[in-house]
Amino acid sequence: MSRSRRFSLVLPPWLAHALRAQRGPVPWSAVTRGALSAGPLLLVAVETGRTSLGVVAAIAAMLAGINDRPGSRRVSVKRLGVPALGGALGLVIGTYTGDETGAVVLTVVLTLVGLVAGGMSAVGPVASASGTQLLVGAAIGAGMPLPETGWERALAFLAGAGWLLVLRLVLPTPGSLAGDFRFDGERAAVAGVYDAVAALLDAVGGPDAIRRRAALTAALDHAQDALAGPRLRRYASSSTERRLHAQYAAALPLAEAATALAWAEEAVSERASEGPRRLAAAVRDNTHTGPLPAPSRSVPALRALDDALLQAAEVFDQGGGGDLHTRPRTAGDRLRAAFGTAGREYGLRVALCFGASSAVAQALHQTQWYGEHEHWYWLPATAVFLVKPDLGPLASRVLNRAAGTVLGALLFAGFAVVLPRPEGLIALVALSGALIPVATRHFAAQTAVVTVLVLALVMVGGEPQASAGRIGETLLACAIVLIVGHLPMPGQRGGGVRARLAAASRAAYAYLTHVLDEADAPRIGGSGTPSDHRATRWTLRREAYRTLAEARTAISLSAHELPALARHTEGADEVADLLERLVDTTTACAVHLDDTGRIGPRHTERLAAVLDELTGPGERVGLRLPRTPLAG
Repeated sequence: MSRSRRFSLVLPPWLAHALRAQRGPVPWSAVTRGALSAGPLLLVAVETGRTSLGVVAAIAAMLAGINDRPGSRRVSVKRLGVPALGGALGLVIGTYTGDETGAVVLTVVLTLVGLVAGGMSAVGPVASASGTQLLVGAAIGAGMPLPETGWERALAFLAGAGWLLVLRLVLPTPGSLAGDFRFDGERAAVAGVYDAVAALLDAVGGPDAIRRRAALTAALDHAQDALAGPRLRRYASSSTERRLHAQYAAALPLAEAATALAWAEEAVSERASEGPRRLAAAVRDNTHTGPLPAPSRSVPALRALDDALLQAAEVFDQGGGGDLHTRPRTAGDRLRAAFGTAGREYGLRVALCFGASSAVAQALHQTQWYGEHEHWYWLPATAVFLVKPDLGPLASRVLNRAAGTVLGALLFAGFAVVLPRPEGLIALVALSGALIPVATRHFAAQTAVVTVLVLALVMVGGEPQASAGRIGETLLACAIVLIVGHLPMPGQRGGGVRARLAAASRAAYAYLTHVLDEADAPRIGGSGTPSDHRATRWTLRREAYRTLAEARTAISLSAHELPALARHTEGADEVADLLERLVDTTTACAVHLDDTGRIGPRHTERLAAVLDELTGPGERVGLRLPRTPLAG
């Protein structure tokens, strides 16, 4: 008798993350915008004799293309425009500092810029992208030999990013013909919320419920961001937008009821998810809902689901507008994030990486290591992307950056032999711009595409083929960032994870405290319009789940670091699990409270249990947990 053994290869977390790629449909709208951005800008510049400015504009369009993600047009103004302002400012700083100072002063200035950009990156994704472009702009301004002045380069940079932004605002996207095309991103985001509610209801009582609840949080975050983007007026100014706001607000009680059902872990009938799914189709197609099937009303959470469906049907018919249940961050909140634990730790690390790479690059440049090629700015610019935790764990970033650069440089070396100049190179820039939205799914692929695009721009600008130099610069930057990334820093390591966990715990306890206070307060309002208490509760619930999702992301990235770094945040995932249980239990309490006017004994016991469990793990990761009326 023969025996067969099955072997399974288990990769270490840091290597598994490096090989992982995102999946999804091809974003054809973004591909079209990418093809129409950097390439055409460069072509116009070459034809008008302003090639150097065209190179700067194409770089700006490339960086904007990396930030061109799915979402609403309004959000894209902030997502693309604000980082472009940072890049233009960096160009001005780098240009005038590089022209007026020596290597030592320039290195000191770039180090200080790295400190500022690193600290501001802790504020949020847009601030992080702005910090990245500030540093890249400073390196390019200081090192790229261009005849134009700093302000001319800055204007060209803004023009390049602005062109892609114009394309994003003007060009229609698939599905935009279902209604006002200006709000197709918002419509898709709100429909995604109802789809996520239906998916969670289908998974209630099964092993997929936790993952579906996390997907619902992500859908709500995406829709909230899409609707709450920058605006000239304080309130929604069109009937279409007001209707979308109302449809989003109507999804909140549905999400609350679905979360309570998932917490109870009792399967519901397939009929329960049919209503949210029809609402999703109505949002997506901009049509009426038609009759909605009512679920059973046997338990409080199902009664809450039925009431929420009835309210949603009324809202869909009237479409009068609704509160997004957000609290805008103040300037003080942003400053506290920038100067807090995460901001200080990340600022120091970025400053060291950017300053060290600038110093090494200056030393090599001054000793004529480059010969006739003056590309010393490649080294600090590469270090900027390698030091960004937004792009994955450190080991994953280094491996993917090295592999992507080698692949991109080899590909370009082959293209440079056969392509005519400059026409073929301009076409290659346009092709690379079109591939960026697809390549962003994996850092190595993105690096390869960007490497081809940058090397093509260098040749169009009059420089010889520089693939070998690009590979050498990248490997050197990888070594610098790896060394700095493992250096001891003042304070406790893992500050970013702890800061996110602290924010999540504060939001979770604020949500719990409000629900407990609501249970002790007199009942307000009737069964139609939510009371002020309930509206505040939804705002706090959104903040609790959003901050928890952000903490989860930070913890996941830290867990996939090399063991020497990952050990500093051990136990954080356990705390996040307990906080998630706390927020889910609080949501179930709120739904039961609305139905019965009190919090049931089962809910109180579960709350007390999870609060008790949080104490030990929370102390081990350095969290100071607030007290609640239940614990007091």
